[in-house]
Amino acid sequence: MDNNILEIKNLHVHYITEDETVRAVNGLNLSLQKGESLGLVGETGAGKTTTALSIMQLVPYPPGVITDGEIIFQGKNLIYNTDKENQQMRGNGISMIFQDPMTSLNPIMTIGEQLVEVILTHKKVTKEEAKQQAIELLKVVGVKEDRFNDYPHQFSGGMKQRVVITMALLCNPQLLIADEPTTALDVTIQAQVLDIIRELQQKYNMSMILITHDLGVVAETCDKVAIMYAGEIVETGTIEEVYTNAKHPYTRGLFESIPKLDEDNEKLIPIPGSTPNAAALPDGCFFHPRCKYKQEICEKVSPPVMGEGHCYKCHFSLFEKEQ
Repeated sequence: MDNNILEIKNLHVHYITEDETVRAVNGLNLSLQKGESLGLVGETGAGKTTTALSIMQLVPYPPGVITDGEIIFQGKNLIYNTDKENQQMRGNGISMIFQDPMTSLNPIMTIGEQLVEVILTHKKVTKEEAKQQAIELLKVVGVKEDRFNDYPHQFSGGMKQRVVITMALLCNPQLLIADEPTTALDVTIQAQVLDIIRELQQKYNMSMILITHDLGVVAETCDKVAIMYAGEIVETGTIEEVYTNAKHPYTRGLFESIPKLDEDNEKLIPIPGSTPNAAALPDGCFFHPRCKYKQEICEKVSPPVMGEGHCYKCHFSLFEKEQ
């Protein structure tokens, strides 16, 4: 669609060492429209962060290599960017909130120095103008002006995360990638940080990809959801479509493993087994070793993508009778 700000086609990312090749992302397809928010959900090792780093052109090389595919942002394939073009794109076009705020901040520079440096790198403004812009945005995320000259170690985890959010938004990016932005925070601070991200996304009409393990967070924050498994998108659609009528067995398994307040169940129903080793992925459907519905074809043939709008990667329409 012409309205797509981001389109990923058949993306493959491998980490290649002397001993093995880790296939982190395998033929991933994804699209995002302007102003839209997408939740990217999956177990640890599904390839979510590698996908985000690929979009940012930050896959560590060596050993990481984008072996195939296209990442089209505003009509341009980022894979062919020069280093200078990537530097310009990051911050102005696409910005990222990384998982650990402590490792995202320089411990020997004040918060203010780091924020001003970002603005001066991407905007033609004076140092004083940059300082005022940084202070104003800090206020928006709930950090007072008198903390401007403090160092990262003087901030709590929640406050550090607010600073990192500020840093990501300083140049008004058109796409924000938030990689598990609340992982290290307690529940009440998580809610505050997610509220800030959602409000700023709507205020600036940004597109957003939210990477998380929490389906509840996605339901509250996003318009669409993409379920990721072994480097593939196995199901995608609007929140309502996927949450009320999940079609892929893996998606069903994720929902069945969530406690429900309105049901008195003594035990949850876990997904058997564990995520496959990305250096030795199974033949056929990557999920078949854990799938209770598997048949012989699942062990030999990779499934097609079925459906339009609400899409899922499976050989069978197992749940059609429930509609």
